[in-house]
Amino acid sequence: MNVWLIGSGGMARDYAKVLAALGISFTVIGRGEASAVQFEKASGYSVLRGGVQAFLASRRASLPDAAIVSVGMEALASATSALIDAGVKRILVEKPAGMTAQEIGSLDSTARDRGAVVVVAYNRRFYSSVRKAQQIILEDGGVLSFNFEFTEWAHQIEPLVKAAGVKEHLLLGNSSHVIDLAFYLGGFPVDFHCLRAGGLSWHPSGSIFVGSGKTDRGALFSFQANWEAPGRWGVEVCTANHRLILRPIESLQVMKRGSVAIENINLSDGQIDKDFKPGLYVQVEKFLREPSASGLCRLSEHAGKAELYCRIAGY
Repeated sequence: MNVWLIGSGGMARDYAKVLAALGISFTVIGRGEASAVQFEKASGYSVLRGGVQAFLASRRASLPDAAIVSVGMEALASATSALIDAGVKRILVEKPAGMTAQEIGSLDSTARDRGAVVVVAYNRRFYSSVRKAQQIILEDGGVLSFNFEFTEWAHQIEPLVKAAGVKEHLLLGNSSHVIDLAFYLGGFPVDFHCLRAGGLSWHPSGSIFVGSGKTDRGALFSFQANWEAPGRWGVEVCTANHRLILRPIESLQVMKRGSVAIENINLSDGQIDKDFKPGLYVQVEKFLREPSASGLCRLSEHAGKAELYCRIAGY
């Protein structure tokens, strides 16, 4: 296969490491000189400068079998749309694929019209801990209830320099990792209620979030996050026989029926999440083998969830 890797930042370096390990031929197309130089020094692979739009306007090579879009949040939709317009039919785009629910929905419509398969890169779905949790959920007959927290560390985020609008949409751009994972395990909400309060200078729409509902699998759920107080990401899933605790999400602990003891689960296949950015190797391998494979987040699925994310955040 031949893959175009769009972007040359830190995340693109993680993708390059996976592609090299899979033996995939790839071309790196970056924008800025500084990130391109850093990429080349860190990876040993050369970077074509100027951005994907300029590359497409002047390209002489044939289209790739697939493309991976790993640019800043503000440029995800435009870069992906340019690839679709050029005729690329298989694309993996970093979350959240756009700055707003409207932009994501428009991108989904474009992909459908042009017959392109676009997958959104929610790599936490493929953590070793999550795959083990899925196995237990299946053995136990499904999820009965679940709760999750997506608290962000405001004191670390506030000083970061980002493109206009990125920090103002942080729940969509970052917290959605946790929310997507929770609904991936427990089902899509069919009954949904949420409240929010507070606000920060860089995220004025809210800083404290709570909610609850029911999914299409019959599971009840609740969530909370307080960006003005201590906390961390986490998901807890209850089945008939286990409470599955993903906090941090890279690990899995269980409480068994009839006991309050919390046990650590040994992840026998966890080495892959140490050798590569967690979840990335399995996600990329699945995407390249079959973009409609189970577990991958299709853009159409994400577009529906993005409306919920924006409702929680008040966007």
